[in-house]
Amino acid sequence: MNSDEVYHPECRIALAWEWWLMESKMNTRIPFLIAQAAVCIALLPVLAVAQAPVRFVGAITAISGNTITVKTDADGVHQVNVPATAVLKRIAPGQKDLSTAETIPFSDLAIGDRALVKLDPASPAGTEEALQIIAVKQADLALKQQKDREDWQQRGVGGLVKSVDASTGVILLTSGAGAAARTITVNTTKTTMLKRYAPDSVRFDAALPAPITAILAGDQLRARGTKNADGTQIAAEEVVSGSFRNVSGTILSLDAASSTLVVKDLSTKKPLTIRITPDAQMRRLPEVMARILSARLKGGTGASAPATQHGGSGGGSNGGGDPQQMLSHAPAIQLADLKKGEAVMLVSTAGTSEVTAITLLAGVEPLLEAPAASQSLLSNWSMNSGVPEAAQ
Repeated sequence: MNSDEVYHPECRIALAWEWWLMESKMNTRIPFLIAQAAVCIALLPVLAVAQAPVRFVGAITAISGNTITVKTDADGVHQVNVPATAVLKRIAPGQKDLSTAETIPFSDLAIGDRALVKLDPASPAGTEEALQIIAVKQADLALKQQKDREDWQQRGVGGLVKSVDASTGVILLTSGAGAAARTITVNTTKTTMLKRYAPDSVRFDAALPAPITAILAGDQLRARGTKNADGTQIAAEEVVSGSFRNVSGTILSLDAASSTLVVKDLSTKKPLTIRITPDAQMRRLPEVMARILSARLKGGTGASAPATQHGGSGGGSNGGGDPQQMLSHAPAIQLADLKKGEAVMLVSTAGTSEVTAITLLAGVEPLLEAPAASQSLLSNWSMNSGVPEAAQ
């Protein structure tokens, strides 16, 4: 590397000036040079940061002329000019390097594509100009996400953390409720990918790497890997966990404009604001189904009730099926379908005065007769039916 690559122009000027001084005033050379070198050294980290390209990841929401609009997951919307000199590449979802990336023309970019944009640090002030764009086709991403969801369903287990042994990497889960309750052993190794949901998020793609010591008893956890024949043990390749809150209560008010409702928490007797996002799972139990589930959780005769309800008409896949599967077949609802005064049960993010709903069930009055078992049922259903989305 030559000196032009190392020194800022101001530093080179200072050194040239000092060379002239060396011939005329030898007695000032060393102090002056030391001072100027100190200035240059101090400037270098700042200059390096200033010149470092800015990168961000997001979805392309609009294309106009040679400008794309990218909505990021973190800091909002960027309008980026894409000059002819920009390098455009397309990769497959999950691809880790550019060795097999395909070079594409600007016309191949499409609305909905995910893109990693590296900005040109030499762009004119007030503008964002792309130096490089690495894109993933929306259709390819959707296909990978679907395959990942299916893999989590087929090769995954979920439940509430009973205990964690960090020294052996063994995590014990309790899964199911009532007669279907069981213990699952999750075996992790140094190669297992461990992630944890952010405190204010229920998005799998926002989960961050975390050590096994971050997993606590009572957490919800899902693991994906190789299971034994009866599903009671799994050699985990990937684990995602999080601390969530179970809430039962009656609705005090609803606000469609802000997508919130206020519930009187039956355990604290205090009002709690619930945010409803597009990611929330919301279902209503038909009365017959709710009574069957309540009887099962209490160990009653409802466990052998006939299979009279299916799909939208009753929600249960069959009368003798897994209660969590019955919940998954209950009719989906929206915020507008809820009414003031009715009871709901939900799993949410942690919080004391305001939380975000992960799952919410209405029509739960019979279930509140067995509150402890019902909460376990809801927690497990939250993890088993809310299969993590693929990381983007």
